[in-house]
Amino acid sequence: MTLASLGSQATALDAQQDFLAKLSDEIENGIGNLVDADLAKESAKLQSLQIKQQLGAQALSIANQAPQVILSLFRN
Repeated sequence: MTLASLGSQATALDAQQDFLAKLSDEIENGIGNLVDADLAKESAKLQSLQIKQQLGAQALSIANQAPQVILSLFRN
């Protein structure tokens, strides 16, 4: 091999190494974005479940008041 051939191969290896480093960085960024999106989705689900729980408790409270209102009509 000539010195010029070795030099061109070294340049090609450097270019490939740079490409792989950039590709690795982009893959890490993509995974980070997926994790962030998943966390946001799960957070929205949790908020939805908490609101449903609060509404259920309020509905139960209202339902428990109804018999007392009817009994108070008979007391008067």
